[in-house]
Amino acid sequence: MIQRELLRTAQVPGGEELRLYRHDRDFMIVLGHNELMSTRKWGSEESLATLSIERLDQSQAPHLLIGGYGMGFTLRAALKLLGPEAKLTVVELVPEIIEWACGPMAELAAGCLDDPRVTLVMDDVSADIARSNRRYDAILLDVDNGPDGLVRADNDAIYSRAGLAAAKSALKPGGVLAIWSAGPDPAFTRRLIRARFEVEELKVAARSNGKGPKHVIWLATPR
Repeated sequence: MIQRELLRTAQVPGGEELRLYRHDRDFMIVLGHNELMSTRKWGSEESLATLSIERLDQSQAPHLLIGGYGMGFTLRAALKLLGPEAKLTVVELVPEIIEWACGPMAELAAGCLDDPRVTLVMDDVSADIARSNRRYDAILLDVDNGPDGLVRADNDAIYSRAGLAAAKSALKPGGVLAIWSAGPDPAFTRRLIRARFEVEELKVAARSNGKGPKHVIWLATPR
């Protein structure tokens, strides 16, 4: 039997330790007993990109914010769909996540961070949003396990009333705020509505073949 191999660890600023494992040909990033992401389940991460881009006018060469990088599934899906004039800003808080992408998972990354359309920013995504004013056509957030922060307590601020107001200000007119979550959160749905967003709450398959558990993606457009 092939054993799971610990490859790397990383300390999340203000949070706990992440561990990168390899099992046969698969990689997984784990926090405590929670598998945050894996090369066995990435369908919903791709859906975060595809569902958002479907709602954009690509004739305007859209500018997308993706936070954070994770294993790059959302970024790679977006790059496949967007034209050569599009721009993608990827904001990642944990330096080791990028080191793993360029090291043990370089084959998986497939050079996506070197694409000329991509700008990598090492920062807290909430800080990037706060300093942006009508900059983005879409903001795609796959930060933590969803609105209920698991990896880092400070992530709660991204999904707070103030965080949603900042995201609205960072979007261009007609922009889309897309948020990934491991599961439903009725209180967060109500918070989006109270923040004056039109909200779609979609259940999407965790696996690309449509099987496995369902994750949630909110697609919110300012009213």
